[in-house]
Amino acid sequence: MAIKRGVSSFGVHRNRGGGGSRFPVFTLVLILVLAPMVFFVGRGIYSADSIDQNDSSISNNKQVIDVIKANTDDLGPLSLDSFRKQNFSASWKFSGQENVIDISSSSSEIVATNKQETPKGKQDSSLVDDHSQYMETPTMLARRKLRDKRRETRAAGLMKQDEDVSIKLENAAIERSKSVDSAVLGKYSIWRKEADNENIDTTVRLIRDQIIMARVYVSIATMKNKTNMAHELQIRIKESQRALGDATTDIDLNQSAPEKIKAMGQLLSKARDQLYDCKLVTGKLRAMLQSADEQVRSLKKQSTFLSQLAAKTIPNGIHCLSMRLTIEYYLLSPEKRKFPRSENLENPSLYHYALFSDNVLAASVVVNSTIMNAKEPEKHVFHLVSDKLNFGAMNMWFLLNPPGKATIHVENVDEFKWLNSSYCPVLKQLESAAMKEFYFKADHHTTLSAGSSNLKYRNPKYLSMLNHLRFYLPQVYPKLNKILFLDDDIVVQKDLTGLWKVDLHGKVNGAVETCGESFHRFDKYLNFSNPHIARNFDPNACGWAYGMNVFDLKQWKKRDITGIYHRWQSMNEDRVLWKLGTLPPGLMTFYGLTHPLDKSWHVLGLGYNPSIDKIDIENAAVVHYNGNMKPWLELAMTRYRSYWVKYIKFDHPYIRGCKISE
Repeated sequence: MAIKRGVSSFGVHRNRGGGGSRFPVFTLVLILVLAPMVFFVGRGIYSADSIDQNDSSISNNKQVIDVIKANTDDLGPLSLDSFRKQNFSASWKFSGQENVIDISSSSSEIVATNKQETPKGKQDSSLVDDHSQYMETPTMLARRKLRDKRRETRAAGLMKQDEDVSIKLENAAIERSKSVDSAVLGKYSIWRKEADNENIDTTVRLIRDQIIMARVYVSIATMKNKTNMAHELQIRIKESQRALGDATTDIDLNQSAPEKIKAMGQLLSKARDQLYDCKLVTGKLRAMLQSADEQVRSLKKQSTFLSQLAAKTIPNGIHCLSMRLTIEYYLLSPEKRKFPRSENLENPSLYHYALFSDNVLAASVVVNSTIMNAKEPEKHVFHLVSDKLNFGAMNMWFLLNPPGKATIHVENVDEFKWLNSSYCPVLKQLESAAMKEFYFKADHHTTLSAGSSNLKYRNPKYLSMLNHLRFYLPQVYPKLNKILFLDDDIVVQKDLTGLWKVDLHGKVNGAVETCGESFHRFDKYLNFSNPHIARNFDPNACGWAYGMNVFDLKQWKKRDITGIYHRWQSMNEDRVLWKLGTLPPGLMTFYGLTHPLDKSWHVLGLGYNPSIDKIDIENAAVVHYNGNMKPWLELAMTRYRSYWVKYIKFDHPYIRGCKISE
C-alpha cells in the first residue's frame, strides 16, 4: 500500500495538463537525485528537519520497529498477521487529530505516519530520545488491552475453577462428617442433630461468630497493650455467652439476645478500626482452629473411654434387681425352686430357644416378647444359662413371673463340669498371664494411648464363658435336633415358629447376612496378612450376624463344628488371626456352612445406627440392639428404646423398688 507524502515541498509537481509537456533535463536529474532521499524520508529513515542526524535517527527507528515486532510476536494467535487476516482496524484520538491506521500496513509505515502527523512543535529532543514511549501509545495500547482482556478471562476461569474445587471439597467433607463411624458411637452423634437441621438458625450462628472474633481481638489487644479494649471485649463475650446459654436454635435464645448482638457488633466494629491486621487475625484464627482440633481429639478419646466403660457396666437399677431377687431365691425352700413342665426340656418336637445371659431384665424382655408374639406359647421351650452370680436372680424372676404356658429352665454355666481348660482352648487362654495383662494392665501398649478402637476388645463379656458357650450347643443340649439361639439384647416382634421350617440345605447355621457393597465382609474381621487366613478364606466373603441363629444340631455333630472351632481358637492364642470376640471365630467355623435367611427375620444396628428405616424395624421379626447403646443404658437411643421398654412390667414391685423407670 502506498502512503501519500508531502513531496510537493521539494518542488516536484505532477503535470496535470495535457500529455504533450516535457520536463527539462535539469528537473529530470533533480528528480533522479532527490527521489531516493524523499523515499527514505517518507519511510522514516531520514529526518525531515536535518539530514545530518541520519545515523541516530536510523538507529532509533530500528529500535522502535524491533519493539513493535517483539510485541506482535508475543501475541501468538493475536499477532499482527492475525489482525491482517481478520481485517481488524483501530482508531485513536491523538494530539487533537483523528488518525485512522490500517493494521494491514507494515510496521515501518505506521512509524512514518505517526511521525509525520505529529505537530512540529512537539518534535523535541525528548521524543527523539524516548522513541519507544512515543510509539507505545497508538499501537501497543490496543494490544495491551487485548492482552489484559485475555489475562482477565484466564484469571476468571482459574478463579471459577478454584471455586468449583472448593465447593467439591466442602461437599466431600460434609459427606464424610455424616458418615462418621467411631468404634464407640457408630454413626450416631448428638451434634449431628444440629448439622442435619435444614432450618439454619442464623441468630445462634451470628452470636457464636461474634464471640470467636471478639476472642481474636482480645488476644490482639493484649498484644498491643490495649488493656481497655481487651477488658471491654471480655465483658461483651461473657454477656453474649449468657445470652446464648445452651441454645442450639433461635427459638431457645434469651430475649436479650438481639440487644447483646447489637452491642457486640458495635464493639467489634470499633475493635476492627483500632486493631485489625490481616496477618495477625489470620494467625489467631488458625491457632484457635488448631487448639479446637486438639480439644476435639482429646474429648473424643475421653468420650470413647467413658462410652466403653458405660457399655461394660450394669446400671444400679438392674444390679439392685439382681441382688434382691438373689436374696429371695435362696430364702426359698428347695422344692419351691423347681419349674413346671420339665418333661418338655428334651422333647425334639417342640420349639427350643437357647439364651445365655447375666442380665435379668434383658432376659425377661427376650422371653416376654417371644411368648407374647407366639401363636402357640405352650410349644415353646426356653433354655437359659447364667453365671453363678446371677443364677439365683434369674431363677427367682421367672418363678415369680412364669412365661404363661411356655416351658423355662435355668442353668448355671459354672456347673458344667465338662467345660474346663483341658477341653476348652478359650478357657485355657483366659487363665493365661498374657490375657490378664491385656485386660487388666493399664499401661499396656495397646490401651487407650494406642488407639481408642482397641478398648472395645477389653469388654468383660469376652472373659465370660457365657459368650463362648454358643460353640458348645450340642454338648449343652445333646437330645435336641434343632435350636434357635437368641442374644439377650434382642426383642421379638413376630411368631418365630417359621424358622424351624426353613430348609437349611444341609448347612449348619441359618443367619441373616450383614455385608453390603464393601463392608461387613471377612476382611473386616480377620487378619488376612496371616497365611493361615489368606489360604483358607475369601476376604470378600459375606459376613453374617449372631443374635438370632437357627442351628441344625445333627449337622453340627456330623461336621464336628466344635472341633473346627477348637482348632482355630488354639491357633489364635496370641491374637494373630483375629482380635477377641466370638463373631470372627464364628465366621471361620461356619465358613461355607451358613444358609442366608431373609433379612426381614432379623434387623440389626439399633445399638449404634440412628438411621434405620422405621418400616424395616416394624416389619422385622427380631430387632437387635447390637452395639454399645443397649436399651437398658442411659446412652441408649431414645427413638429405638420404645420397642424394648414395652415388654417390661414397670408396675412390678421389684422394678419400682429398684427405681427402674421408662
